[in-house]
Amino acid sequence: MEKILWQQVQLVKQKSPLVHNITNYVVMNNTANALLAVGASPIMAHARSEIKEMIGIAHSVVINIGTLDEYWSESMLLAAETAHSADKPWVLDPVGAGANSFRDQVLQQLLQFQPTVIRGNASEIIALAQANTTVTKGADSTAQSNEAVHAAQILMQRCHSIVCVSGETDIIIGPQQSFFIKNGHPLMTKVTGLGCSATALTGAFIGSVEDKTLGVAAAMAVIGIAGELAAQQSKGPGSLQVNLIDKLYNMTEEEFIQNLKIEQK
Repeated sequence: MEKILWQQVQLVKQKSPLVHNITNYVVMNNTANALLAVGASPIMAHARSEIKEMIGIAHSVVINIGTLDEYWSESMLLAAETAHSADKPWVLDPVGAGANSFRDQVLQQLLQFQPTVIRGNASEIIALAQANTTVTKGADSTAQSNEAVHAAQILMQRCHSIVCVSGETDIIIGPQQSFFIKNGHPLMTKVTGLGCSATALTGAFIGSVEDKTLGVAAAMAVIGIAGELAAQQSKGPGSLQVNLIDKLYNMTEEEFIQNLKIEQK
């Protein structure tokens, strides 16, 4: 499995997928740099007038509702509808799901267009599935990722989406197989937007590989391992951010295979 996932990493470098991001402006720079580091080509654009043409040339679409507003929500809905109609893979990051009625309304509209992948923390996934009454804590999780497995399965069946629950263990629930990845480092939680970067990388991988579930697993593995290795030479969150981008860029096959902690079910 380790070598198979590494092959997915190499496919992204070979294909250099064009990833159209409508993401939150807190993390645009970091997200674009993470995409470049793994070999993808980012587009950061939310103007409604250009969305259809952008998606026409893109390999995949990333929609992240972190800094949601009325204009961006319309752009996101148009992008989701266009990607769905064009059969382009797209990933939804439901930042702050359950926090307020505006976010929840927009998310329910987006889910109608069947994201290829839904990637969020446990609280967000539970809120989307309405599996229980756990309250979300903004962009942070108040629930453990393993508590969201049932919610992820509900979402997968309802939306026909691969569901990725981020946390100490990243859980990827696909139609045929599931993966549990235990890579990453606690210091990563002290850098804003690394989850958003993971979502963007997910977009790059599903735009490059045939097996989308494997692609999501590879994306989560590569950023988790990069975080672990970067933390070893970082003095704090500031240097971690820089070192992580470098490690995404120069990670070796040996580093990937030796450090990957994955279970398949």
